[in-house]
Amino acid sequence: MAKNIAVIGDGESIKGFSAVGLDIYPCDDTNEAGALLRRVADSDRYAVIYLTEAVFLATEKVRARYAERLTPAVIPIPGVTGNKGTGTRRLSSFVEKAVGSDIIFND
Repeated sequence: MAKNIAVIGDGESIKGFSAVGLDIYPCDDTNEAGALLRRVADSDRYAVIYLTEAVFLATEKVRARYAERLTPAVIPIPGVTGNKGTGTRRLSSFVEKAVGSDIIFND
């Protein structure tokens, strides 16, 4: 069975993703984001779940459940408020963990 891609975030930030075939889950209340992420991730329908940065930051404890699993991959994306650098910092930490030094983003 093929797995899909989901996007969770505030309605304004994610509405365009449905036009390209992604499943969207609007969540304008970050207090509800953890329960929504758990429901979507545990459905076993998704290989990738994109979260707007606000939702990504609000769901740290729930995301920890999925950190070591192969699927779903939980990936932060900027919302309409702009890029807060969450994805870049996360990628930088992965690179540093893999090679012992941040060879991509070191300034």
